[in-house]
Amino acid sequence: MPAATARSIPIADILAEADGLLEPSCFEDYGPNGLQVPGLDGPSHEVSCIATGVSASAELFELAAAERADLLLVHHGLFWGSGFTTVDAQLRHRLRLLFDADLALAAYHLPLDAHPLFGNNALLAGALGAIRLDVPFAPHRGEPIGCLARFGEDVGLPLAELIARVRAATGGRDPLVFDAGPARVRTLGIVSGGGSDYIADAACAGADAFLTGEPVERAMAQARELGVTYIAAGHYATETFGIRALGEHLAARFGLRHVFLNVPNPV
Repeated sequence: MPAATARSIPIADILAEADGLLEPSCFEDYGPNGLQVPGLDGPSHEVSCIATGVSASAELFELAAAERADLLLVHHGLFWGSGFTTVDAQLRHRLRLLFDADLALAAYHLPLDAHPLFGNNALLAGALGAIRLDVPFAPHRGEPIGCLARFGEDVGLPLAELIARVRAATGGRDPLVFDAGPARVRTLGIVSGGGSDYIADAACAGADAFLTGEPVERAMAQARELGVTYIAAGHYATETFGIRALGEHLAARFGLRHVFLNVPNPV
């Protein structure tokens, strides 16, 4: 009996589903969301395997090619700012890896931080055992991207327990902590990745602690002066949640194979 043929779907259908879920047009982002590098056949490029990863890099592209993926979804794409004027040696090498593997690349940045189901912040809150509050938090050019979450215990969660949960949720790494807030945390503000600018928003919202990824030098003084505990658990480590969940959703929706590719980064 001949082997069963793997199911494949045009990339246009998959990206239409992702765009419908994440609504990237609502965000003024730092780079383009959606398809960044097409496959050889453009909108009709057939996808049977979706790979996901946090950040576009040569190493990630090589891993996706080894998995024979047809579409790679990332949180941090190849292109940032207003565009580029030249293709340097590094970008040429990265593009060559995609072209040689006939691998399409799509990226979703702020939409994948903000989403209430597939967003990094909402999923991180769930991983910590907190309940996401349905209130806007941490606006970026008018669109909220973070989340406020509350622990169910009336007296709050002991800070030491919160730190232990953060450590477990982010792969066992010890977060940087400035414990300037209450000994028990009732409300937590979360903005994954490079969200340190929102610590004041967390204080204004009445949060006892604020969780982000990448620390900044001014955070220690801000935490102490605002009376909010600051936790930086790693830019990469706090942003594995959304892209993996998006890949799992799209694979289940269309009956495709999905693989999350981990390229650990201590930052």
